[in-house]
Amino acid sequence: MKPIIECKNIHFHYNQNEVLKGVQFIVEKGDYVGLVGPNGSGKSTLLKIILGLVEPKQGEVKLFETPLSSFKEWHKIGYVSQKANSFNSGFPATVFEVVSMGLFGKLGLFKRLTRQHRSAILEAIDQVGLSDLAERNIGKLSGGQQQRAFIARALVSNPELLILDEPTVGVDTESVDKFYQLLGKLHQDHNLTLLMVTHDIGMMTNHVNKVACLNKKIHFHGNPSDFHANQKAILESAYGSNMNLVEHRH
Repeated sequence: MKPIIECKNIHFHYNQNEVLKGVQFIVEKGDYVGLVGPNGSGKSTLLKIILGLVEPKQGEVKLFETPLSSFKEWHKIGYVSQKANSFNSGFPATVFEVVSMGLFGKLGLFKRLTRQHRSAILEAIDQVGLSDLAERNIGKLSGGQQQRAFIARALVSNPELLILDEPTVGVDTESVDKFYQLLGKLHQDHNLTLLMVTHDIGMMTNHVNKVACLNKKIHFHGNPSDFHANQKAILESAYGSNMNLVEHRH
């Protein structure tokens, strides 16, 4: 399979605090990867390095087989951040307007939307099941609906890779179930490559096709069945001996 993300021997530290140590990590085209690890394990830092927001102290990152320093096709990557705990519910914008912001990278801030752009926005909104709420103020939506709108914003530029950082934080259980169903549909129906950071190990392993466990270094990277077969040893290695896995079955 064609590699979409390649991290080779990535090292990073803040002052004297070592955050990443020799990380080797590959996401291939068509993968749906769940990235887990304890707080402070370097997950968010690794995402920032992949997205070009910070530079590793050592090592190399390639995106779509291009060195990060030369990569220009950022429209191929959609990103959904930890929105639920920080989003300003009073922000005066409709779902349509929020999703349209995903085109700014292509359009610039002041270019007018064409009929084709509006069609793409409505299609992205439909993909996440919010067509009947397109003109609703974003602040009037539930946490799960808001997160769907932000996925639509990431999808509107037709990316090949979608990166999600703790997307279910602050979202109710019922919405989390629907959220995973949506990601599974996007993965299968649109051949979208997914990389998702999450703490919900039990739920996540029921949906992804690859699991990566990070704490400064990669402690496991493989399929969910191998993860389950060796999870006690993997989690003790990455989290310490006091880790207990709570698995949700619905």
